[in-house]
Amino acid sequence: MRATAIEFRFRMAINTLIVVLGFWAPWIEHLGIGRRISLLEWLALEFSRSGMTSFTVATPVVILCGSILAALGVLFRVSGAAYLGNTTVLSPQMQAGAVMAAGPYRYVRNPLYIGLWFMVAAMAFVMPPTGALVTLVLLTVFLFRLILGEEVFLASQLGDPYRAYLKAVPRLLPRLRTSLPQSAVHPNWLLAAVSEINPIGIFVTIAGLSWTYDHSLMLKAILITFGASLVVRAFLPPAPASPTATPQP
Repeated sequence: MRATAIEFRFRMAINTLIVVLGFWAPWIEHLGIGRRISLLEWLALEFSRSGMTSFTVATPVVILCGSILAALGVLFRVSGAAYLGNTTVLSPQMQAGAVMAAGPYRYVRNPLYIGLWFMVAAMAFVMPPTGALVTLVLLTVFLFRLILGEEVFLASQLGDPYRAYLKAVPRLLPRLRTSLPQSAVHPNWLLAAVSEINPIGIFVTIAGLSWTYDHSLMLKAILITFGASLVVRAFLPPAPASPTATPQP
């Protein structure tokens, strides 16, 4: 069930292919499954057809929901990267230094994976409904495989301190309060914001451009944001890796 080292090395490429598949949704034309409209439009139509509200009210509500998902993606990604360090975040191999128990890692073990899921869930509003469903299912399975693989690796490398961390901090559902001592880690918020330009761009796209109802423009903005993130990450200066539990994508 857990991911292999090859999957971990190419995790970013696999995540990208999953997202591309959702936007492409080739089964719509070839098998006649689904419709070639955006999930945002489809949800607004379904809410209005159900009689719950009018289309003019349903659309802003759906956009607000997508914006909240995108904002959560930014929150988890930037805060996780600020404490973990971009050197570890971008590493193609699993790394084990010391148990990370600072910032969001005191409340949940996988803030970066959670942020990635929310980011893709926000992008799904621009995909066809069936494409959004396939993407979120595949992404959920793949991220869970990565998490299981990392846990086994880190338990073998860090031993009892990491096993105690596993018992103290939930895997995916953040706790609201914690008594876990804070690790001596200094977050780099500026570098984290720069390295996580992709989720920030997704938030701007969903929260700002959705009101244009121009899905072609939104798709272009998503592509530009993704391309910009690749360029930025390629030129980021190496930062000292924080004591870490995982290098997540």
